[in-house]
Amino acid sequence: MPNSIRNERAASLPAKLSRSWLLTSAAKPELFADAQKSEADSVIFDMEAAVPEAQKSEARDNVVAALSDGMVGWVRINGSTTEEWEDDLEAMHGLPGLRGIMLPNTEQPEQVTLTAMRLGAGVPVLALIETALGIEAATKIASAPGTFRLALGTNDFRKDTGVGDDPIALAYARSRLVIATRVGGLPGAIDGPSAAGAGSHTVHEDCAWTLKMGMTGKLVLNPSQAAIVNDSLSPSEDDQTWARDMLEHQDDAEIVDGSYLPRLARAKKIAALADSYGLWKR
Repeated sequence: MPNSIRNERAASLPAKLSRSWLLTSAAKPELFADAQKSEADSVIFDMEAAVPEAQKSEARDNVVAALSDGMVGWVRINGSTTEEWEDDLEAMHGLPGLRGIMLPNTEQPEQVTLTAMRLGAGVPVLALIETALGIEAATKIASAPGTFRLALGTNDFRKDTGVGDDPIALAYARSRLVIATRVGGLPGAIDGPSAAGAGSHTVHEDCAWTLKMGMTGKLVLNPSQAAIVNDSLSPSEDDQTWARDMLEHQDDAEIVDGSYLPRLARAKKIAALADSYGLWKR
């Protein structure tokens, strides 16, 4: 296999720590190289929402070619209730560049498990929850064999339920995914995307809500937003300074109340994350 053109920093980061998840249309192979070189922690070739029905087969062929010829990434296949689902899974099976599958419109745990079984051992499934039924079944989905992480499809969820795009209106759905993630023992839940044309200020504000709700990743529609998401969802400089001070003095610290050990654990988590993201200066 030819050498990968994937961003080396991003390629070495475990997907469980991925902050930015860039969706790129499988119908537009001319965009693949830029996505691979981008700062996105994970790249998703989108064969579902971004592809018209008449181009499904062509888009599938584009992804197979890319993942067979040095590119790496996740693939958003078509939903398990569609005719394309089986063809997608058959085409993705065994591709050297495949990192995992995003399953859209996940509403039942069995959909994830069956998808994982068809793919074969070791291929993780990212469950994209986009409907009220999916939100209600989130805990079961998170606990299903094969589920790797949960992600919220905010735009389709809003269409399904009629809720607005205000952070408060989406708080319940985000909270359900965060709680389900914890119950299922999964890496942090992934938030929906900012608008493709959103500027840096808006993306920063959106990410602030992502963090407030306890989510640790975010879908991205524009490669230029990936670095902003990465920065926003990483431990801040203030947090790193606090963690460093906490860790440097842990041997001399006197435990005076029950808050010390939880604070120390948080400091260690901040240090580990910052180190994984290349931010921790030794």
